[in-house]
Amino acid sequence: MSECRTDGQDRTVFLLAHTGRPAAIRSAELVVRGLLDAGLGVRVLEAEAHDLPLPDSVQLVAEATPACLDGCELLVVLGGDGTLLRGAEFARASGVPMLGVNLGRVGFLAEAERDALDQVVERVVARDYEVEERMTVDVEVHRNGSVVHTDWALNEAAVQKVSAEKLLEVVLEIDGRPVTGFGCDGIICATPTGSTAYAFSAGGPVVWPEVEALLMVPISAHALFAKPLVTSPDSVLVVELLPHVPPGVLWCDGRRTVELPPGARVEVRRGAVPVRLARLHHASFTDRLVAKFALPVSGWRGAPHQV
Repeated sequence: MSECRTDGQDRTVFLLAHTGRPAAIRSAELVVRGLLDAGLGVRVLEAEAHDLPLPDSVQLVAEATPACLDGCELLVVLGGDGTLLRGAEFARASGVPMLGVNLGRVGFLAEAERDALDQVVERVVARDYEVEERMTVDVEVHRNGSVVHTDWALNEAAVQKVSAEKLLEVVLEIDGRPVTGFGCDGIICATPTGSTAYAFSAGGPVVWPEVEALLMVPISAHALFAKPLVTSPDSVLVVELLPHVPPGVLWCDGRRTVELPPGARVEVRRGAVPVRLARLHHASFTDRLVAKFALPVSGWRGAPHQV
């Protein structure tokens, strides 16, 4: 984790919000007003500006491309998990750190909640935040020896069945060697960041973000050996669809999808480009886990005091 520094006096923050929510509109208005009053520039997508009460001084960007963040020191995202993952796409492609404000339910990628917007603005204005990098995965889909699709994910790449009545028949491979095969609803290949997302719902382990590892988590597998696997961050995880069976589908972060024909091979490896997250707090991941999942810790007494 490193301290954030921005040279020059002209400072611009990009704001991305789920404008379909009234709470997001109110939150965006407060953040924009606070940043402008402090002398910072604010930039938003033109398509979202129609739903937001914005002053004329706000910069509007017509196209949602990584270039729209050129010159920005920070990307502030207001919304739930889906909006935060959308922001992660901008953050990865541009290299601009993302600061998430949770307006949804859990929001593990978020650094602040909606009731702390004033503090968020103050910390951004003061450059009082740090930046950490989160591992991603790169994904390739092979068909007949050729790469037919490439993608990436911050949380997970999930190979899933298409029809409810037919299982997905797969063989799993790790580091060039076969592991096992079975019928299932799907296979999740996740990062430590994604261990608290879809992989968690499928029974996978929670992995602390600073642990460098990859996860392979079966979904409703019909097999005796179908446990979640934690591998080296340098491993290559492979899911092969058997030929002459129903097709599947690949989902990356639940946002981008591609059909997988029978016999397709999905390779997942550590991503070449991380996502940079802005952090306001030094709280441990343990505390974040307890808070986000409302875990019962009453009765804990801690370590005995040293005499």
